[in-house]
This record gives sequence, C-alpha cells and structure tokens, in this order.
Amino acid sequence: VPRMRDLILEYEMSGKGKVNAEFIDPLENPSLEQEAGEKYGIRPVPFQIADKYQNALVNSYFNILIQYGDQYEVLGFDDLIEVKFQNEADLEVELRNPEYDITRSIRKVLYGFQSLDDLFASLVNPVVFRGYISSDSDLPSSLAVLKKELMSLLQDMEKSSEGKLKIQIEDPRAAGGTLAQSISDQYGFRPMRAGFFSAKTFYFYMVLESKGQNIQVPLLQPMNKENLRKSIEAALKRFSTGFLKTVSIYTPPPPPPNPYYQQMRMPMPQGRKFDSLKSILSENYKTKTADLGQGFVPDETDLLIVASPSKLEDKQVFAIDQFLMKGGTVVLFTSTFSVTMSQNGLKAAKENSGIGPWLVHHGITVKDTMVLDTQNTNFPVPAERRIGMFVVRELKMIEYPYFIDIRDSGFQDKSLTAGIQQVTFQWASPIVFDQTKNKNRTITPILKSSEHAWTSDSTLIVPNFNAQKESGFKPSGEQKAHILAAAVEGAFESFFKDKKSPLLDKAESSEEKDSDDKEVFTGVIDKSPASARIIVFASNDFLADQTLRLSGSTGGTQYLQSLQLAENAVDWSLQDRGLLSIRSRGHFSRTLKPIKKTMRMVLEYLNYGLALVGLFIVFGVYRFLLNKRKLYLKKITA
Repeated sequence: VPRMRDLILEYEMSGKGKVNAEFIDPLENPSLEQEAGEKYGIRPVPFQIADKYQNALVNSYFNILIQYGDQYEVLGFDDLIEVKFQNEADLEVELRNPEYDITRSIRKVLYGFQSLDDLFASLVNPVVFRGYISSDSDLPSSLAVLKKELMSLLQDMEKSSEGKLKIQIEDPRAAGGTLAQSISDQYGFRPMRAGFFSAKTFYFYMVLESKGQNIQVPLLQPMNKENLRKSIEAALKRFSTGFLKTVSIYTPPPPPPNPYYQQMRMPMPQGRKFDSLKSILSENYKTKTADLGQGFVPDETDLLIVASPSKLEDKQVFAIDQFLMKGGTVVLFTSTFSVTMSQNGLKAAKENSGIGPWLVHHGITVKDTMVLDTQNTNFPVPAERRIGMFVVRELKMIEYPYFIDIRDSGFQDKSLTAGIQQVTFQWASPIVFDQTKNKNRTITPILKSSEHAWTSDSTLIVPNFNAQKESGFKPSGEQKAHILAAAVEGAFESFFKDKKSPLLDKAESSEEKDSDDKEVFTGVIDKSPASARIIVFASNDFLADQTLRLSGSTGGTQYLQSLQLAENAVDWSLQDRGLLSIRSRGHFSRTLKPIKKTMRMVLEYLNYGLALVGLFIVFGVYRFLLNKRKLYLKKITA
C-alpha cells in the first residue's frame, strides 16, 4: 500500500494540476462505499487470516479508480498483484506492474471520452472525402436514397470540421469513363452489382485521403444515415491521435456436440480458447468478435486478428481479403499443425486453415513442417518407458525442442519486441517468402529460431526415450535458423481479382433474388494501398489459454511474454507505441539465459571446487591462529 500511494502521488505531481489523487477507506465512509459498489462495481475482497489464536476473514478494499468525464476504469486486486507459487512453503506476492496498469487505464479513459469535435481538432492535416458514386439513374433505388442522406451528412460534418474536411463527389462513368479506369488502376475499384443475376452495374465507393494515405470507407449493413456516420468517423479516427482504436478478433468456433461425450456424461472438449488474449487487448483497445461468416469485418475495425483459423470458408477469406484491400492490418496466428492436450498426452494433427492459398497468393508460405530447436525451454511431457512387455507412463521435465526459446538475436525487429527479453514459441512452423511477389513490399522478420534448429513433418511430438535416452529427440536434416514470425507491408493484389464475389452466392437463391429488403450490393476491390500489412505468427497454439497455463506452470506464475508480444504487435501496427517500454516491467517471469549442459556441469563443479577452496582457507587460517596462540601461551609460561 505505501508503494502504491507513493506512485499515485507521483502521477499527481507529474500532472501539474491535471491529475487529482484521493485516498479513501470505504469502510470508514458508508456513503462512499455505497457509491463505489453501485456506480463502479467495487466490492471488498475477503482475505483469510490465521494465527495461533484464531482463524478469521477480513474484507479489504484494494482498488484504484481512474475517471475522466463519463469514462472510468477500475483496477482491482487481480489486476495489480502477481503471485509466484512454488510450493506450500514458498509463496511470493508482489505488485505486478502498477506503472503500466495505471498509465494504460489513464490513456483508455482519456481516449474513450473524445467526441466528434475532438476528432477534427486532433487531425494534423486536412482530409479529403472522395466519393466515387454513379448518377441516380444508374443506382438502385435504395442506394439513390442513401446518396442523398450521405450528402446531407457530409455537409453537416464539413461545417463542424473548421476547414479540415473537404468533399469531392464524382461519377466514374462521366467524361467517357476515364475516372473509372483511373480508380481501377489506383484502388482496384471495380463496378458493383446488386446480385449475380443483375446485369446493371454501378459505383458506390468512398475514400478518405490525407497526405498520400488512403482509407476506404466501408458501406455497412443496414444502409442508413447513422451507419454512414459511424463508418466515416471510424475512418477519420485512423488519421487522428488520441482515440481508442478497435481490434476485431476471430477465434475458432467450439467443436460440434459429440453424442459419445453426452452419453458418457463427460465434459465436452472446448477447443482452443483465447480468453487471455481478448482480456489483455481489451485493457487498451475496444475489442469486437469477428465471425467473418457474413463476408465482412465488423465496422470501426482498425486491426483484424485471426487466431488459429480452421477450414475457413470463401466468405470468411473474402472478408479478410477485402479488409486488407482497404488498407487494413491483418494479424494471423496460423500453422499447418494443431496440437491437442488431454489426459492421454499430446497429439499433433495436420490442420487445414483455409487461409493457406490466400497467403501463398501474397508470397507468404507457412511450411508443412514444425521447427525443433536445441535452444528451448523445459516442459513436463508425458512419456512412456517400456520394461519388457510392461509400459510405464510418467511425466518428465525435459528440454522440449518444440518449445523454442527466443531471445537476443532471435528478436529481429527491436521496435516491435521492445521491452521483451524472452519468448517461448510453441509448435511453430517456418515461414518462407516469394521474393518475386514481394519485391515491392517491405518484409520485416520478427522472430527467428537459433542456427541449431531443424524441421520435422512428423505428428509424433512426444519424446522417444527408447531411441534417444537423453533428450527423446534427435536432430535430423539441415540445421539452420528459420523465420517464425514476420510482417509484410505494401500494396497487395486481391486473391479474388477477376473472380466472382462470394457474397453473390447469397443472392443466387430465388427466395432472396426477388426481395428488395435483402438486396446484396457487392464488388471486389482488386488492389490495396501501400499502407496494407500482413503479420504472421506461424503457430496455432502459442497464445491459446491452455498453452499459456502450461508455460506458466513451469515457473510457478503467469506466463505473460507471449501476450506482451501480441500487444506489442498491435501497438506497433496502430502506431500507438507509448506503452512498449514499460509493459514488461514485471517482478517474475524473467527467464535466465540458456546454457549448455557441459557449461552447467563446469559451473556446478566450479561451485563445489570454490566451496572446498574456501573450506581449506578457513581451515588454514584456523590452524595459523591456533599455532600462533600456542606459541603465545608458551612464551607467557616461559
């Protein structure tokens, strides 16, 4: 408590009148305790205390409330405290990283309070709204009405922008269609149609442009004035600072019900869950769930995360593709293998993500192998030991080569990995790039294995101690460094260029074809601006909840480095890097640098040797003093 109090007072002094700090004990003020509970959801935490006289429960408050306007954040005991548990007699409790927790909360409430007027005030450079919209006679009736609502909305926004928003509306087919060809070459905009059976085509594209940066304004469903406002404001926020960004996250759906588990009354397998990832990103950003099944990414999305994709359908790939074509950033956690963990041990299987051909189209290939590395971390692995016809199953803490220990030279981009000293990258695949397709793009490697790594296409990921008694794994093939994560930035060409939009499949049914209230307006954007970015982490599992728990179990505390890396990637992509330097200042989870077994033995024997030398020195000093004392006594008696 004294440390927290001193830190909060430092914020007040640094704020120079803009930060007010108050310290309140709700137990001494019932009215404030009621307000804390009803308005902010702050409740006391029960702590069990025990001494030689009694066992009791003490209800205590340990909360920090950060408030700005109508926005607030509450930090509780679970947010501020980190516990390291080794055994019943070895329990350490520390403040986790209060400077980071308070700073990111201040930023979140500040950004969340901004209004539209603040949006225009925060724009450094003027923004031009370019509407490439057909004439009313070429538009479907519903879009002709929407065009009028758009013009009304833009006029209102232009008045309140104080000259920072300029409007240009043009018909691409006017003047012989030269503009249509120009926007096709520059943006990849192709004519839209109302359905697969409709012969009538038109244009209804919106773009915001500022200082060479272009961002497309999506046409949201349902199409009305309010959704137009949301879409334009979301695009404007990408040119400004001081606003809370939105991160949409796709995670695999749970597996379908299994009658066998229901009949045996066994708990159903939940599949991969990414609750920790969602929770930690929600601390600094608005987060939304992205289903992608409708063929589009949620509105207001600034960055899209696709975690562990499996058998993605065309509409889902189309949603990812078109978000990239609009200049967005797509972060992928994907591999060609998936790992399941159960009471029966570890099992690996080939995984059809559905995103592989899309990545290959963009010159990025996740190889159909897994990387093993001699520089790795320990992991309790289930192993079988055969004694004659009898098989013994046991857990062994071994150096597990599938848990790649990345540090120092393994971090290829120091800005993205700022503040992170070590990351364990589990069950990863190597990434290779087609240099021809990427010749005009920037490739930024992020993570790389050591030079002693090798690859395997085997799904047997448990050690074989009968064949390899020491480690259970034997290096095979060429040993070299492999890229495990990388970012590619530049102009991309759509995977669906010259193809029918998957969204038109919806309009092919006769039930929807003749229905006016279910019109489907879609086109394919062929080309992205240079600001588009793909970030690939070649592992399905390294951010899954179960994997994080396993990694933390070996150290007796939460394993946060993988989550910090994901946060850094999001901050780096959204140009929001203020928290990178203080995010990793935790008390625990600081893994020592790896050393080889021979060096460990040398250090161990050296330790024993130094102890023996110390004993001999002590014994020699003792003998010297004893002899000196005997000579002194003889001299006295003589």
